[in-house]
Amino acid sequence: MPPIKDAGRPSPLGLVLLAITSVGWGLNFPIMKHLLTEWPPLSSRGLCGVAGATALALIALARRQKLSVPGAMWLRLLLVSTLAISGWVAFIGLALLWLSASEAAVLGISIPVWVALLAWPILGERLSPLRAVSLMVALAGIAVLIGGNGFEASIEKLPGVALALAGAIGVALGTVLTKHFPLAMPPLSLAAWQVGLGCLPVAIVGLAVEQPQLAALSWVGWASLLNMTLIQFCLCYVCWFAALERLPAATASIGTLLVPVVGVLAAAAMLHEPLGLREFAALVFTLGGVAVALRS
Repeated sequence: MPPIKDAGRPSPLGLVLLAITSVGWGLNFPIMKHLLTEWPPLSSRGLCGVAGATALALIALARRQKLSVPGAMWLRLLLVSTLAISGWVAFIGLALLWLSASEAAVLGISIPVWVALLAWPILGERLSPLRAVSLMVALAGIAVLIGGNGFEASIEKLPGVALALAGAIGVALGTVLTKHFPLAMPPLSLAAWQVGLGCLPVAIVGLAVEQPQLAALSWVGWASLLNMTLIQFCLCYVCWFAALERLPAATASIGTLLVPVVGVLAAAAMLHEPLGLREFAALVFTLGGVAVALRS
Protein backbone atom coordinates (compact mmCIF):
# COMPACT_ATOMS: atom_id res chain seq x y z
CA MET A 1 0.00 0.00 0.00
CA PRO A 2 1.46 3.36 -1.01
CA PRO A 3 2.02 6.23 1.40
CA ILE A 4 -0.91 8.56 1.90
CA LYS A 5 -0.51 12.17 0.87
CA ASP A 6 -2.61 15.24 1.38
CA ALA A 7 -5.34 15.63 -1.18
CA GLY A 8 -8.17 17.87 -2.21
CA ARG A 9 -11.66 18.28 -0.85
CA PRO A 10 -14.02 15.28 -0.56
CA SER A 11 -16.13 14.32 -3.55
CA PRO A 12 -18.68 11.58 -4.24
CA LEU A 13 -16.48 10.23 -7.04
CA GLY A 14 -13.52 10.08 -4.67
CA LEU A 15 -15.54 8.02 -2.20
CA VAL A 16 -16.61 5.64 -4.96
CA LEU A 17 -13.00 5.21 -6.09
CA LEU A 18 -11.90 4.62 -2.50
CA ALA A 19 -14.61 1.97 -2.05
CA ILE A 20 -13.48 0.20 -5.23
CA THR A 21 -9.90 0.16 -3.94
CA SER A 22 -10.81 -1.17 -0.49
CA VAL A 23 -13.14 -3.87 -1.82
CA GLY A 24 -10.60 -4.95 -4.44
CA TRP A 25 -7.77 -5.25 -1.93
CA GLY A 26 -10.04 -7.01 0.58
CA LEU A 27 -11.29 -9.59 -1.93
CA ASN A 28 -7.72 -10.37 -2.89
CA PHE A 29 -7.00 -12.17 0.40
CA PRO A 30 -9.37 -15.14 -0.19
CA ILE A 31 -8.43 -15.14 -3.89
CA MET A 32 -4.74 -15.44 -2.97
CA LYS A 33 -5.54 -18.18 -0.48
CA HIS A 34 -7.35 -20.22 -3.12
CA LEU A 35 -4.61 -19.67 -5.70
CA LEU A 36 -2.12 -21.32 -3.34
CA THR A 37 -3.92 -24.61 -3.93
CA GLU A 38 -2.85 -24.42 -7.59
CA TRP A 39 0.26 -22.22 -7.80
CA PRO A 40 3.10 -21.38 -5.36
CA PRO A 41 3.03 -17.99 -3.59
CA LEU A 42 6.18 -16.24 -4.80
CA SER A 43 5.67 -17.01 -8.50
CA SER A 44 2.00 -16.05 -8.53
CA ARG A 45 2.41 -12.83 -6.57
CA GLY A 46 5.65 -11.77 -8.26
CA LEU A 47 4.57 -12.40 -11.85
CA CYS A 48 1.20 -10.73 -11.33
CA GLY A 49 2.96 -7.72 -9.84
CA VAL A 50 5.35 -7.39 -12.79
CA ALA A 51 2.42 -7.58 -15.23
CA GLY A 52 0.47 -5.07 -13.15
CA ALA A 53 3.46 -2.69 -13.07
CA THR A 54 3.68 -2.86 -16.86
CA ALA A 55 0.00 -1.95 -17.13
CA LEU A 56 0.49 0.93 -14.67
CA ALA A 57 3.40 2.23 -16.74
CA LEU A 58 1.26 2.18 -19.88
CA ILE A 59 -1.52 4.05 -18.08
CA ALA A 60 1.01 6.60 -16.82
CA LEU A 61 2.30 7.15 -20.37
CA ALA A 62 -1.27 7.47 -21.65
CA ARG A 63 -1.77 10.24 -19.05
CA ARG A 64 1.51 11.84 -20.19
CA GLN A 65 3.32 11.20 -16.91
CA LYS A 66 7.07 10.85 -17.30
CA LEU A 67 8.59 7.50 -16.31
CA SER A 68 12.17 8.76 -16.06
CA VAL A 69 13.78 8.46 -12.62
CA PRO A 70 16.23 11.17 -11.46
CA GLY A 71 19.66 9.67 -10.86
CA ALA A 72 19.78 10.74 -7.22
CA MET A 73 16.50 8.91 -6.52
CA TRP A 74 17.46 5.40 -7.61
CA LEU A 75 18.87 4.23 -4.28
CA ARG A 76 15.88 5.56 -2.32
CA LEU A 77 13.46 4.09 -4.86
CA LEU A 78 15.08 0.66 -4.65
CA LEU A 79 15.10 0.72 -0.84
CA VAL A 80 11.47 1.77 -0.50
CA SER A 81 10.34 -0.67 -3.21
CA THR A 82 12.11 -3.54 -1.47
CA LEU A 83 10.59 -2.73 1.91
CA ALA A 84 7.09 -1.71 0.90
CA ILE A 85 6.50 -4.00 -2.09
CA SER A 86 8.93 -6.95 -2.14
CA GLY A 87 8.45 -7.69 1.55
CA TRP A 88 4.67 -7.31 1.41
CA VAL A 89 4.25 -9.40 -1.74
CA ALA A 90 6.56 -12.20 -0.59
CA PHE A 91 5.75 -12.33 3.13
CA ILE A 92 1.96 -12.14 2.82
CA GLY A 93 1.99 -14.80 0.10
CA LEU A 94 4.10 -17.10 2.28
CA ALA A 95 2.06 -16.28 5.42
CA LEU A 96 -1.05 -17.68 3.74
CA LEU A 97 0.57 -21.11 3.84
CA TRP A 98 -0.04 -21.07 7.62
CA LEU A 99 -2.86 -18.55 8.04
CA SER A 100 -6.41 -18.30 6.83
CA ALA A 101 -7.30 -15.44 4.48
CA SER A 102 -9.20 -13.64 7.25
CA GLU A 103 -6.25 -13.88 9.65
CA ALA A 104 -3.85 -12.49 7.05
CA ALA A 105 -6.26 -9.63 6.30
CA VAL A 106 -6.51 -8.64 9.97
CA LEU A 107 -2.72 -8.76 10.50
CA GLY A 108 -2.03 -6.92 7.26
CA ILE A 109 -4.18 -3.91 8.11
CA SER A 110 -2.06 -3.15 11.20
CA ILE A 111 0.27 -1.07 8.99
CA PRO A 112 -0.77 2.39 10.32
CA VAL A 113 0.03 1.26 13.87
CA TRP A 114 3.60 0.37 12.89
CA VAL A 115 3.88 3.64 10.94
CA ALA A 116 3.02 5.53 14.13
CA LEU A 117 5.62 3.54 16.07
CA LEU A 118 8.43 3.85 13.51
CA ALA A 119 7.83 7.57 13.00
CA TRP A 120 9.15 8.10 16.54
CA PRO A 121 12.83 7.15 16.00
CA ILE A 122 13.03 7.99 12.27
CA LEU A 123 11.00 11.19 11.91
CA GLY A 124 11.26 12.42 15.47
CA GLU A 125 7.49 12.24 15.95
CA ARG A 126 7.08 11.49 19.64
CA LEU A 127 5.26 8.36 20.76
CA SER A 128 2.26 10.10 22.27
CA PRO A 129 -0.02 8.34 24.78
CA LEU A 130 -2.62 8.02 22.02
CA ARG A 131 -0.17 6.22 19.74
CA ALA A 132 0.94 3.96 22.59
CA VAL A 133 -2.70 3.04 23.20
CA SER A 134 -3.16 2.28 19.49
CA LEU A 135 -0.21 -0.11 19.59
CA MET A 136 -1.50 -1.92 22.68
CA VAL A 137 -5.02 -2.27 21.26
CA ALA A 138 -3.71 -3.62 17.95
CA LEU A 139 -1.44 -6.08 19.77
CA ALA A 140 -4.47 -7.24 21.77
CA GLY A 141 -6.22 -8.00 18.50
CA ILE A 142 -3.22 -10.01 17.30
CA ALA A 143 -3.13 -11.90 20.60
CA VAL A 144 -6.82 -12.79 20.24
CA LEU A 145 -6.21 -13.91 16.67
CA ILE A 146 -3.34 -16.29 17.39
CA GLY A 147 -4.41 -17.43 20.85
CA GLY A 148 -8.06 -18.22 20.33
CA ASN A 149 -7.68 -21.80 19.10
CA GLY A 150 -5.49 -23.18 21.87
CA PHE A 151 -1.75 -23.37 22.46
CA GLU A 152 -0.91 -26.05 19.87
CA ALA A 153 -2.85 -24.32 17.10
CA SER A 154 -1.22 -21.01 17.99
CA ILE A 155 2.28 -22.50 17.77
CA GLU A 156 1.48 -23.90 14.33
CA LYS A 157 0.42 -20.46 13.11
CA LEU A 158 3.42 -18.56 14.48
CA PRO A 159 5.45 -18.69 11.22
CA GLY A 160 2.51 -17.21 9.33
CA VAL A 161 1.95 -14.55 11.98
CA ALA A 162 5.64 -13.59 11.91
CA LEU A 163 5.65 -13.37 8.11
CA ALA A 164 2.45 -11.30 7.95
CA LEU A 165 3.71 -8.89 10.60
CA ALA A 166 7.09 -8.66 8.81
CA GLY A 167 5.25 -7.69 5.62
CA ALA A 168 3.16 -5.07 7.43
CA ILE A 169 6.18 -3.61 9.24
CA GLY A 170 8.12 -3.50 5.96
CA VAL A 171 5.35 -1.45 4.34
CA ALA A 172 5.27 0.83 7.39
CA LEU A 173 9.04 1.35 7.29
CA GLY A 174 8.90 2.06 3.56
CA THR A 175 6.12 4.59 4.15
CA VAL A 176 8.06 6.38 6.90
CA LEU A 177 11.24 6.46 4.82
CA THR A 178 9.29 7.86 1.87
CA LYS A 179 8.18 10.71 4.13
CA HIS A 180 11.76 11.18 5.37
CA PHE A 181 13.27 10.99 1.86
CA PRO A 182 10.50 12.12 -0.52
CA LEU A 183 10.32 10.53 -3.97
CA ALA A 184 9.47 13.37 -6.34
CA MET A 185 7.70 11.60 -9.22
CA PRO A 186 4.19 11.60 -10.69
CA PRO A 187 2.01 9.19 -8.64
CA LEU A 188 1.23 6.57 -11.30
CA SER A 189 4.81 6.53 -12.56
CA LEU A 190 6.04 6.11 -8.99
CA ALA A 191 3.58 3.26 -8.40
CA ALA A 192 4.66 1.54 -11.63
CA TRP A 193 8.33 1.70 -10.64
CA GLN A 194 7.73 0.64 -7.05
CA VAL A 195 5.51 -2.31 -7.96
CA GLY A 196 7.82 -3.36 -10.79
CA LEU A 197 11.06 -3.09 -8.83
CA GLY A 198 9.47 -4.72 -5.80
CA CYS A 199 7.84 -7.65 -7.60
CA LEU A 200 10.59 -8.47 -10.10
CA PRO A 201 12.99 -10.10 -7.58
CA VAL A 202 10.07 -11.99 -6.01
CA ALA A 203 9.11 -13.32 -9.43
CA ILE A 204 12.71 -14.32 -10.25
CA VAL A 205 13.15 -16.19 -6.95
CA GLY A 206 9.76 -17.84 -7.39
CA LEU A 207 10.54 -19.07 -10.90
CA ALA A 208 13.93 -20.37 -9.77
CA VAL A 209 12.83 -22.08 -6.55
CA GLU A 210 9.19 -23.03 -7.08
CA GLN A 211 9.22 -23.84 -10.82
CA PRO A 212 5.48 -23.26 -11.37
CA GLN A 213 3.67 -25.17 -14.13
CA LEU A 214 1.02 -23.45 -16.25
CA ALA A 215 -0.66 -26.82 -16.77
CA ALA A 216 -1.47 -26.92 -13.05
CA LEU A 217 -3.82 -23.95 -13.35
CA SER A 218 -7.55 -24.50 -13.68
CA TRP A 219 -9.83 -21.85 -15.14
CA VAL A 220 -10.38 -20.61 -11.59
CA GLY A 221 -6.61 -20.34 -11.15
CA TRP A 222 -6.28 -18.34 -14.36
CA ALA A 223 -9.13 -16.09 -13.23
CA SER A 224 -7.35 -15.58 -9.90
CA LEU A 225 -4.12 -14.61 -11.65
CA LEU A 226 -5.98 -12.17 -13.88
CA ASN A 227 -7.73 -10.69 -10.86
CA MET A 228 -4.45 -10.13 -9.02
CA THR A 229 -2.89 -8.54 -12.10
CA LEU A 230 -5.75 -6.38 -13.38
CA ILE A 231 -7.63 -5.65 -10.13
CA GLN A 232 -5.14 -5.65 -7.25
CA PHE A 233 -2.02 -4.29 -8.97
CA CYS A 234 -3.67 -2.18 -11.69
CA LEU A 235 -7.28 -1.05 -11.13
CA CYS A 236 -6.94 -0.65 -7.35
CA TYR A 237 -3.78 1.44 -7.64
CA VAL A 238 -5.32 3.66 -10.33
CA CYS A 239 -8.46 4.15 -8.21
CA TRP A 240 -6.32 4.72 -5.09
CA PHE A 241 -4.33 7.56 -6.60
CA ALA A 242 -7.44 9.01 -8.25
CA ALA A 243 -9.19 8.94 -4.86
CA LEU A 244 -6.23 10.69 -3.20
CA GLU A 245 -6.61 13.52 -5.70
CA ARG A 246 -10.20 14.06 -4.55
CA LEU A 247 -10.23 13.21 -0.84
CA PRO A 248 -8.49 14.48 2.31
CA ALA A 249 -5.75 12.19 3.58
CA ALA A 250 -7.68 11.35 6.76
CA THR A 251 -10.71 10.21 4.77
CA ALA A 252 -8.57 8.02 2.54
CA SER A 253 -6.81 6.52 5.57
CA ILE A 254 -10.03 5.65 7.38
CA GLY A 255 -11.50 4.28 4.15
CA THR A 256 -8.79 1.62 3.98
CA LEU A 257 -10.24 0.13 7.18
CA LEU A 258 -12.77 -1.52 4.86
CA VAL A 259 -10.01 -3.82 3.58
CA PRO A 260 -9.89 -6.30 6.50
CA VAL A 261 -13.68 -6.19 6.90
CA VAL A 262 -14.13 -7.17 3.25
CA GLY A 263 -11.33 -9.73 3.56
CA VAL A 264 -12.85 -11.46 6.60
CA LEU A 265 -16.40 -11.50 5.19
CA ALA A 266 -15.23 -12.61 1.73
CA ALA A 267 -13.13 -15.42 3.20
CA ALA A 268 -16.17 -16.69 5.09
CA ALA A 269 -18.35 -16.54 1.97
CA MET A 270 -15.84 -17.79 -0.63
CA LEU A 271 -13.70 -20.21 1.36
CA HIS A 272 -16.13 -21.10 4.18
CA GLU A 273 -13.62 -19.96 6.78
CA PRO A 274 -14.95 -19.69 10.35
CA LEU A 275 -16.57 -16.39 11.25
CA GLY A 276 -17.13 -16.44 15.00
CA LEU A 277 -16.43 -14.50 18.16
CA ARG A 278 -12.64 -14.88 17.85
CA GLU A 279 -12.55 -13.44 14.34
CA PHE A 280 -14.90 -10.57 15.22
CA ALA A 281 -12.96 -9.74 18.40
CA ALA A 282 -9.60 -9.73 16.60
CA LEU A 283 -11.08 -7.55 13.84
CA VAL A 284 -12.59 -5.07 16.30
CA PHE A 285 -9.39 -4.80 18.38
CA THR A 286 -7.14 -4.37 15.33
CA LEU A 287 -9.44 -1.84 13.65
CA GLY A 288 -9.69 0.01 16.96
CA GLY A 289 -5.91 0.23 17.22
CA VAL A 290 -5.62 1.44 13.62
CA ALA A 291 -8.39 4.01 14.12
CA VAL A 292 -6.62 5.40 17.19
CA ALA A 293 -3.31 5.49 15.33
CA LEU A 294 -4.89 7.41 12.45
CA ARG A 295 -6.55 9.80 14.90
CA SER A 296 -3.18 10.52 16.50
